Amino acid sequence: MDKNKLIGLGLIGFLLVALGILNRQDAKETTAEASKNKKTEVTAQKNTEAKVPTTSSAAENKTAESFKDEVIKLETDKTIYEFSTKGGILSAVYLKEFESYRNFRKKEFHPLKLFGEGDNKNELVFNLNGKEYRTGNQPFVIVEKNDNRLVLQHNVSANQFIQFIYTTKKDAYDMDFDIRFKGFGGNVAPNSVMLAWKTDMYKTERLLRNQRMVSTVCFQNAEKKHDWLAEASDDAEKNLDQNINWVAYKQSYFSSIMKPSSVFTKEGTKFEIKNYSHGHKKEMSHIKHYTSEMNLGITNTADANVHINWFFGPNQYDLLKSYNNDYDDILNLGWGVFRWINVYLFHPLFKILASTGVNYGLVILLMTLIIKFVLMPIQWKMYVSSAKMRILKPEIDELNAKYPKQEDAMKKQMETMSLYRESGASPFSGCVPMLIQMPILFAVFRYFPASFDLRQKPFLWAEDLSSYDSVYDFGTYIPMYGDHISLFTLLMSVTTLIFTWYNSNNMQQPQQPGMPNMKVIMYIFPFMMIFFFNNYSAGLSYYYFVSTLISILMMMAIKHFFVDEEKLKAKMAQKKAESAATGGAKKSKFQERLEAMQKMQLEQQKGKNKK
Repeated sequence: MDKNKLIGLGLIGFLLVALGILNRQDAKETTAEASKNKKTEVTAQKNTEAKVPTTSSAAENKTAESFKDEVIKLETDKTIYEFSTKGGILSAVYLKEFESYRNFRKKEFHPLKLFGEGDNKNELVFNLNGKEYRTGNQPFVIVEKNDNRLVLQHNVSANQFIQFIYTTKKDAYDMDFDIRFKGFGGNVAPNSVMLAWKTDMYKTERLLRNQRMVSTVCFQNAEKKHDWLAEASDDAEKNLDQNINWVAYKQSYFSSIMKPSSVFTKEGTKFEIKNYSHGHKKEMSHIKHYTSEMNLGITNTADANVHINWFFGPNQYDLLKSYNNDYDDILNLGWGVFRWINVYLFHPLFKILASTGVNYGLVILLMTLIIKFVLMPIQWKMYVSSAKMRILKPEIDELNAKYPKQEDAMKKQMETMSLYRESGASPFSGCVPMLIQMPILFAVFRYFPASFDLRQKPFLWAEDLSSYDSVYDFGTYIPMYGDHISLFTLLMSVTTLIFTWYNSNNMQQPQQPGMPNMKVIMYIFPFMMIFFFNNYSAGLSYYYFVSTLISILMMMAIKHFFVDEEKLKAKMAQKKAESAATGGAKKSKFQERLEAMQKMQLEQQKGKNKK
């Protein structure tokens, strides 16, 4: 492998390290989940509760203080919904087809709880007769209830009421949420009724820190542009300057999405996400605190109806795509070309292979083999380029010895380029194939951690390919590393080290003072990977391990069975002789311009030396 190729590898390593750092949080899980019940609140939360105006009916005479909460349950084949008559809110959601990592590990299946009692509040906020009015703690009565429909009503006065209408769907992860606002004409300003939505989502995966660093509020504006709050920030907030098509509370593998039939208008609409402070009672049991206030865009408060579709389900690409609302944008599959590779290459290939029913570890292996087979011409080109540079290395060393001084650097460069041209070699021919493979390298970095299909899928010693594979737990957290040893990460690092050693025989030492030793840098990189990938998805580390191992085997096969370096050396010598006989190899226009610039610089250098 020539110097430029190894520099390319070093660049890839640096970018991978940068991605790893950007995706890490400083927060650490330093206490066991069992101790979370011993933690106490640092600060008390204040609730603004508006009083219900007195009316003549029995239902309206109940106050928020004396009202007894009643829980109503609606169940479909996929979801269990629980509603509360206090505030008329959706109080809990359970997904029947999935389970948390904790129950998966204990082999005790229970429906996965996205949020439970006290974790979610959907309420209306508006000014009534000059005072803020909130429905979140107000009494609602059941007006209608059947297997798939619940109508809850809050009577503000004899002629003013609010209805929350929830309608579930068969074989679906979404339900309809309709809001009826009746009798407030003249008392409530149009376009000022806000829907406040607050949720604390439960921890569902193995490592809470990993869940937090990919959980945030995502949304799409009226121009269909996707945006989100900073995932790594402890406290992020955004006021909107455009209308909003939908808003999603996203965590690693599940999301809750609200989409109105029209839009949430921009006036007063804002989103916020917070991490829990140290000592908070939800610090070890929940992911983040999501908050939104969205303008419903009501134009007639005398009699208004707002329709919202509310999704609760897995972050499966095909499922989100099926809603035709660009929900799949919430999946972090990379940007630009990286996302295209994932959406149009990796995901279809992965889906086809998974449909065979084989273990997902074998799916990744087959996927890697196919990708490597497609890239074999590039691998061939890289090896031939490396072999040519290795053959020319003695002559390059002679040029370095011939021009040891700094002022002769231009002459050395011109003669080196002439040597490359006459022998048919190029220092860039190995670097270009490497650059072609870089988009695939980065696309994979995003694809496997975001793939819902790997969730709770075991392979060999890895119990869950979506999380790290631990073969030994320390019982204590080691900064920058973790509390365990990931074997796939170790194997990936070892194969990367072998690959580096196998291809670094022709690596030149730096000729100028202060220049870094590329061999040292390339040998340090595999050890750095142990720290950066130890907490990552086992599926990702496994892919990189298999991919590098296959690359090593391919390079050995090419070297021993397909490329005869002695014949290649003879061919290069013949080409060099032919070039000398014909007055030199034909130069491209780019080479001619480059040499002209070099000659000009050389003349300028000579002029300076004379002075």
